[in-house]
Amino acid sequence: MDSFIKKLFSGRTDEYVHYQFQKFSRGEFKNRALVSASRSSSGFTISTSSEYANELVAMIAEKIPEGVKVNVTGVVVSTQDLTGELNFKSKKQFMGVKQYGVDEQFSKHEILELCRKFKKCFLALSFSAGSTSLKIKTKSPKSAKPSSKEDAEPKADFCRIKTSDSSIAEAILFDVSNFKRVNVKHDFIITEIILPSGETEPAKIRENAIRKGRIVRSMNIDGIKDKKEILFEA
Repeated sequence: MDSFIKKLFSGRTDEYVHYQFQKFSRGEFKNRALVSASRSSSGFTISTSSEYANELVAMIAEKIPEGVKVNVTGVVVSTQDLTGELNFKSKKQFMGVKQYGVDEQFSKHEILELCRKFKKCFLALSFSAGSTSLKIKTKSPKSAKPSSKEDAEPKADFCRIKTSDSSIAEAILFDVSNFKRVNVKHDFIITEIILPSGETEPAKIRENAIRKGRIVRSMNIDGIKDKKEILFEA
């Protein structure tokens, strides 16, 4: 599975991509989909902001061998009541947002089923698959805040991957190669919202509306800055 940013820059879209933009109104939204990565002889260390979480869970789950179960810990964050739908160890609630604690052995297909069944939830799940480990902070996602230091880059520190698998790095850093350290950030500029024809229910209108605009991808690759821009619709 590719990251939603790679899909957009490849001219593709799907449900994962659409869900990323449901919360946005018209306007300019800076410092989104952050990535900070380093490369060494042993592999890659990749940190991201929260937008990548659900796709990373599915991406790493795909690497689990058939017949193997791994320990999965973390929380499923939802505004809906998942009682009876999810086997959880604990439950917390604040301001209508529920966090369901997970600590269980899962197979590859069971994790992927979680991703499918709860695709509208936030999956802050941590586990390992072979030489690849994924750690996601167990809290509700928030937009990354810029550093208080002058000229410092905003931090990508919500999700963290350690891996020797170059295909995982390529799914996130699809246009970067031969680097020691790279930082990536995006600005989302939403210029138009296309409402679904014939729909009258507010929740459905919000859920199915299409956002159009531009994405500016800014990169710092070993001290060399680069910038790319695309038009998108999702």
